[in-house]
Amino acid sequence: MESVNDSYLTIDGEAEAIYKQLSSKFLAYAYHVTSEEQIHTLIEALRKRYYDATHHCYAYRLGHDGAVFRANDDGEPSSTAGRPILGQLLSHELTDCLIVVVRYFGGTKLGVPGLIQAYKESAAAVIAQSKIVERTVDEVFEVSFSYISMNDIMRIIKEMQPRIAGQQFDNLCTMRLAIRSSQAAELKERLSKVEGAVVEQINQ
Repeated sequence: MESVNDSYLTIDGEAEAIYKQLSSKFLAYAYHVTSEEQIHTLIEALRKRYYDATHHCYAYRLGHDGAVFRANDDGEPSSTAGRPILGQLLSHELTDCLIVVVRYFGGTKLGVPGLIQAYKESAAAVIAQSKIVERTVDEVFEVSFSYISMNDIMRIIKEMQPRIAGQQFDNLCTMRLAIRSSQAAELKERLSKVEGAVVEQINQ
């Protein structure tokens, strides 16, 4: 394993699960997300769909390092809902992920320990239904070179196997290459050594 932390876990698509505790019903939803705007849209859609529910509690983490995060109790006692949901995202090391738990109160109070357990189990249940995938943190380069340097460039690409994000072959050839961060410096150095090649890093 490279010393650079250039991979992370997230979920592919979305999932749902149901958890029942005494007479309360908890509907759990998990989504792959990449922005807070997307998160707000999804939460509002659930609020409209389950307009008669007692609570819509959620937690999310964003970014490959999970640096952006939030937990919301939506009226439940402080730290009994959002935090247990966030705790499951942390324990499964998931990011770019939103979990919403919709609660229908059944008439019997669960108490603080019961609520914490119920929201934790609801989040765990929907994570179990999710497809967890590993994604890499990539850096993108654009390399320009003359046609006579094609073989040298393609040999490096074959050996290091970056993802080809775009290419244009003319008198001057241009290729856009994406590679995980831990290999980026080596790729840039090798490409730069090809005669006439110009390598530029692209900010995504």
